[in-house]
Amino acid sequence: MRMILVGPPGAGKGTQAARLVDTYQIPHISTGDMLRAAVNEGTELGKCADGYMQRGELVPDSLVIAMVIERIGKADCASGFMLDGFPRTRPQAEALDQALQDANVALDAVVLISVPDEFIVKRITGRRCDPDTGEIYHLEFRPPPDDIQDRVIQRKDDTEEACLARLAKYHSETAPIIPFYRDQGILREVDGNAAPTDVTARITTALQ
Repeated sequence: MRMILVGPPGAGKGTQAARLVDTYQIPHISTGDMLRAAVNEGTELGKCADGYMQRGELVPDSLVIAMVIERIGKADCASGFMLDGFPRTRPQAEALDQALQDANVALDAVVLISVPDEFIVKRITGRRCDPDTGEIYHLEFRPPPDDIQDRVIQRKDDTEEACLARLAKYHSETAPIIPFYRDQGILREVDGNAAPTDVTARITTALQ
């Protein structure tokens, strides 16, 4: 199974990625992790990327795509992979599509986890973190125990203002990749506004 996982911030992509790579026995390729690994391994592409990062510059799309192609060419991707965090824009999707064609790799599916904005805001702004343990709670869905309620905090990127800014960026930059993959007939859209186990079941059904 060769797939890309997409969805708005707070849709539960991280939770579903962990479940799906276990179900399909495929590696989870996060572009951030991939970049760091290539730099640590000292590959030619990694050295190139490190130069940009050391200067505080964005790594060019062409270099990220080359690293993706290099990564999916490794033995552990022989039976498939899950790409997460890339592409984030329509031009990136088009360039990745061409690179995959050149590498004779065909995607099986692009899984879109859909959750309405109002539920995303509710999910994110209700999150609280225990600074001592790093444990994440939610005021409504998973309240912190009484004995730690006084110490849990709301992270600065979980405020309503920050959440709305991230959603606006998603809708303007990332959402345009959805019709691109829909036109190819490989988009699988699932309702993510449910318990994680239910969402996983919906995804696996959509991928059958």
